[in-house]
Amino acid sequence: MNGRTLNGISALVILLALASPAAAEERVCRGTIGDTTVDNLRVPQNATCRLNGTKVKGTVKVERNAKLFAQDVVVIGNVQGENAAQVNVTDGSRVGGSVQVVQGGGAVVADSRINADILYDEQDKKVSVLRSRIGGNVQAFQNDGGVEIRRNTIDGNLQCKANNPKPVGGNNIVGGNKEDQCKNL
Repeated sequence: MNGRTLNGISALVILLALASPAAAEERVCRGTIGDTTVDNLRVPQNATCRLNGTKVKGTVKVERNAKLFAQDVVVIGNVQGENAAQVNVTDGSRVGGSVQVVQGGGAVVADSRINADILYDEQDKKVSVLRSRIGGNVQAFQNDGGVEIRRNTIDGNLQCKANNPKPVGGNNIVGGNKEDQCKNL
């Protein structure tokens, strides 16, 4: 390579770096966010966030001991809670990905559309899936506060294991299999 080619390549690398899109912004939520659009959203430790008609172009993350109450929201990505105190997605909300809530308090998905899966794993308060449309699987594993799964349309499987007490509910339309503790729901 001659110096001229090397300079051309260096200029191209610089132009590509300048032209690449900036990383998505993360909005921290403490309090209430209404009818607006954000990139990614994070509910920090011990905070409470209320979303009313909010659009999230990325993912919602709910941190340790935090609470999320999302009504009539559109989330393009996932809703994720790890060690969260409460995660509620209700009232006509739409999630393009999954709702995954693990090792925390309670969770509710009601009257909403989830395009992928719902996973509730190791929650110590009540978890429920009510009157919703789920494009993937609904899974409830090792929850100790009670599980209610009622009047949903689930395109994938309905899977429940090691929940105490045993899950309650019924009138679910399941495209795949109803398994283990949920075989009669």
